[in-house]
Amino acid sequence: MRKININAVNRKIHENQSEFILSCNKSYEEQLVEIADKIEADYKTKPILLLAGPSGAGKTTTAKKIEEILDNRGINTHTISMDDYFLPKSSFANAIGEDGKIDFESPNRINIPMLNKHMEMMSNCEEVTVPKYLFTTQESVDGFKLKRDKNDIIVFEGIHALNPMVTSAASSFARCMYVSVRTRMEFDDNKLLQPKFIRLMRRLIRDSLYRGRDIAHTLDMFDSVEAGENKYIMPYKHRAEFSVDTFVPYEVSVYKNFILDKLRETAETYPDFERFQLMEEVLEATLSVDIDNVPTNSLVREFIGGSKYSY
Repeated sequence: MRKININAVNRKIHENQSEFILSCNKSYEEQLVEIADKIEADYKTKPILLLAGPSGAGKTTTAKKIEEILDNRGINTHTISMDDYFLPKSSFANAIGEDGKIDFESPNRINIPMLNKHMEMMSNCEEVTVPKYLFTTQESVDGFKLKRDKNDIIVFEGIHALNPMVTSAASSFARCMYVSVRTRMEFDDNKLLQPKFIRLMRRLIRDSLYRGRDIAHTLDMFDSVEAGENKYIMPYKHRAEFSVDTFVPYEVSVYKNFILDKLRETAETYPDFERFQLMEEVLEATLSVDIDNVPTNSLVREFIGGSKYSY
């Protein structure tokens, strides 16, 4: 079990937060360089990378960094979000759960036949029109045309990328990667903040800044998101050849600037807030960092904004 003590983080921030931030980013990126080395060694026979992980894992930044590393080595790499293969709202009936409600975590929300056909065509260097999913209207439209060169790599990133029900067509020509927060934060007499709550912090900020959801709304979704992860994502992570811990030791110190006050306010009226109380305690106990010290290529920027990467 990986864990890091808040006191150790606070000490590093107090000593030299800029240096600490850079060293944390370097450790994360070194994991990706090692994986890129292995992908490069076999990319002509396995030109597809399937990259999966739960919500808030940092999949998109990780995919874009892998792309950047390989591009810099002269291997043209394209990243495609599997979210763009979502079926339109008119097809939501395919994803009705046992409770009679739409299961937004279900792989049945994906246009699986189209996705598999496109992966096969890309592996054969045939041109495809990658769809674009419009979240505001929940419609699927044509996106962009893509024809893979024989020396190109395609990265498909999404929560269901390792689910054989969804990506079985790529088994013979794809490599598999799983990313998530794996580190626990230790504080106050061996209390541990589990990784799922660090990912929740990420989602709380992202949802507030970019999806128009308040803290309570995102907390309301916690159980269904976690149930979907346990049902649709975790059972397939063993398929991954490569695994990355996307935890960044200074990230909670950044998130403190964005959500601590909002959590305090929500705690006063939100039912059953006790199970989220540890998040507030960790944020209280952590020294904050100057957001301006967070580089634009940091994974943390995926959630707080200001990234060099487009999402």
